[in-house]
Amino acid sequence: MTDFFNAYEDRKMAEAYAKLEFPGTYYLAFRDLPGIIARHVSGKRALDFGCGAGRSTRFVERLGFSVTGVDISESMLELARQIDPMGDYRLIGSDGFASLQNSSFDLIQSAFTFDNIPTREQKLGILKEIRRMLAPSGRFVNLVSAPEIYWYEWASFSTKDFPENRNAKCGEIVKIINTDIADSRPVDDVIWPDSDYRALFAEVGLEVEAKYNPLAREEDPFEWVNETKIAPWSIYVLKSIAAP
Repeated sequence: MTDFFNAYEDRKMAEAYAKLEFPGTYYLAFRDLPGIIARHVSGKRALDFGCGAGRSTRFVERLGFSVTGVDISESMLELARQIDPMGDYRLIGSDGFASLQNSSFDLIQSAFTFDNIPTREQKLGILKEIRRMLAPSGRFVNLVSAPEIYWYEWASFSTKDFPENRNAKCGEIVKIINTDIADSRPVDDVIWPDSDYRALFAEVGLEVEAKYNPLAREEDPFEWVNETKIAPWSIYVLKSIAAP
C-alpha cells in the first residue's frame, strides 16, 4: 500500500467534518440504526469507536445509552468537547484500549471508522479488542462503506474523477470527495469487500448476526442520485462466538 493519509487527523478537515450532521447519503447510514439497535441490543452501556467530533456518539446517547466516545485524533476530540462539554470523549493513546475493561459494553458502534484503518493487521488488532470489551450478550454494530460507494455518484459524494477506484483490490486506497462539506479535498479510504470483512470477523471470534444495506426511499427528504437502487453502506451486527 502507498502512504495512507487519514484526512480526519487534519485540523481543517476536522473542522469541516464537525459541522456535518446527517445530510444526503449520510442520512441512509443513520436512518435505520435506531431500529437495528433496538432489535439486536439489550443494555445501555455503549462505546463509540472512532467518534470523531462526536456526531455518532451524540446519536447513540439520544437512543438512551450511556456512551463513551474514543478516537485517535485529538483535533476531532477537541471539537467534540466544544460541541458537547458534558460528553465522555477519550483519546486512544499508545496503550490503545487498555483503560477500558473486559466485557464492559452492551453496544460498541463504529461508524465509518474501519474505512480509515489501513492494514489488515491493524483491523484485526482492533477487532480483537472490540471482542474483548463486548459484554457476553453485547453487539458490535459496524457501519462501513460498501465498495460501490467508490464507483458511482451520490447525493453527498463524488468519485467520477477517480475511475481507478473500480480496479482497487481489498486493502488498497480509493479516493472520494464529500460534497456536503466546505473542504473539497479528496479523502483516502481503504476498500474492503464483504467477503474480506467476514474473514476478519471470523478470525477474531465475531459472528455476523445480521447485515443491512439500506436503500433510499421516495419519501426520504433528499434528492437521490443512485441511492434508491445501489446501497452505499453496509451495517454489520456482530456478536461474540461462544468459546468451545
